[in-house]
Amino acid sequence: MAIDRPRATPASRRLRSWRRRALAAVLLATASAIILTCTTPYLFFSPPPTLLSFHPPFNSSRDPHRRVSLPVPLVSIPKPLSPPPAKSSDVKLGGNDHLKIRCSLVADLPAMSPDEQLLYARIEIENAENAPLASEDADELYAPLFRNVSVFRRSYELMEKILKVYIYPDGSRPIFHTPNLRGIYASEGWFLKLMEENKKFVVKDPRKAHLFYLPYSSRQLELAIYVPESHDLKPLSHFLKDYVNNISAKYPFWNRTKGADHFLVACHDWGPYTTTAHQELRKNTMKALCNADVSEGIFVRGKDVSLPETTIRTPKRPLRFLGGRPVSQRSILAFFAGNMHGRVRPILLKYWEKDKDMKIYGPLPNRVAREMSYIHHMKTSRFCICPMGYEVNSPRIVEAIYYECVPVIIADNFVPPLDEVLDWSAFSVIIAEKDIPNLKTILLSISLRNYVSMHNNVKRLQKHFLWHNKPEKYDLFHMILHSLWFNRLNQVQVHQ
Repeated sequence: MAIDRPRATPASRRLRSWRRRALAAVLLATASAIILTCTTPYLFFSPPPTLLSFHPPFNSSRDPHRRVSLPVPLVSIPKPLSPPPAKSSDVKLGGNDHLKIRCSLVADLPAMSPDEQLLYARIEIENAENAPLASEDADELYAPLFRNVSVFRRSYELMEKILKVYIYPDGSRPIFHTPNLRGIYASEGWFLKLMEENKKFVVKDPRKAHLFYLPYSSRQLELAIYVPESHDLKPLSHFLKDYVNNISAKYPFWNRTKGADHFLVACHDWGPYTTTAHQELRKNTMKALCNADVSEGIFVRGKDVSLPETTIRTPKRPLRFLGGRPVSQRSILAFFAGNMHGRVRPILLKYWEKDKDMKIYGPLPNRVAREMSYIHHMKTSRFCICPMGYEVNSPRIVEAIYYECVPVIIADNFVPPLDEVLDWSAFSVIIAEKDIPNLKTILLSISLRNYVSMHNNVKRLQKHFLWHNKPEKYDLFHMILHSLWFNRLNQVQVHQ
């Protein structure tokens, strides 16, 4: 027996029609949102800034604590690393492209070209600015030491996951591939040694590389080529020019970016000047330099890296003499001893040599050294004065960190080491050269509470400035490599 359905009333028909229209509207809105997220740039994500988060340059000759906004030039990254070389050095990635990377293949990094990997890493780091630290990272990274510890952590993580470096095999010994591990220029030698031994970051296929290393030693270059007392650095710079011309003729990689993805590491005072004969080497190549002087037009903040100058006395035991006395046993307000090189040290001696609370000397007198060694002075002083010599850099900065003494940097136009990520105001005092007459007043104005905090920060910072025969996470080898990686990402341009 068939059952008759009741006829729909006009009211019920209108209700069903309204429900269908509402459902269709919801589905249409959802579909539109999905499409726009992966095709319209910056609708749901803020546009990337010109640079990753780090503070702009400062001019300590005006005010050591005032940051001045100076523009940092950017260099475009090349087309994907596959021959033949592209005609343009820019990667034509529009606003849509960087969102497509995020939407489609976050887990497919190996399938990306090196340039796409750099772009992906930059976007990821920008999005990490306010991310909280995981508990395991909080144990390893002390936030007050960093400009933005979340940015550093994410950048370091991506460096470990992505970065590949190609080391040119060209160049004869001892200028190339011969690390010098002893003395005040040891930083360049230790980095060269550990880089060439590394299997995690180094690749044999240059097409997979994000960075290209020019493995020369500025110290060995001086010993091999410089004519003593000639005061002529041209032979050194022309030697390096010929080397770059040779690799640019032999390989396609330099010419694609005009050297922008290449780097060198030089700790000799003359390191910057050895690059001047080759325009692309001077202007485009990333330089990790101990002589990080922004006033000479060679070192560019945000592109180049301020290399820590580490004095290594015993290469087999690079960590010897580490540590210092607690605050309660640091009876000397400030200490300096050294040769009267440059313009700053004679002024320092003129004003403070006779002060009873500070121990300020030229070369440490024998009568004083017999009672207390140079190292023991640093271990028992609250502040260690680190004035520039002939150039802006000083090995005393890292020595002070090793001996847990708060460094006092006096060198206008000097960029402190690893300044891309470290907040030097947390563990050092930067004084303008014109303020040397007020040195004692400035140091005494720092309260005991603030000093204890700075001293504690120096102790926590120490591990980031240590060389190990087998590199460890967050040590100096990795910190230098990270700054090169980070500054390379700052050259990546996203065309909007």
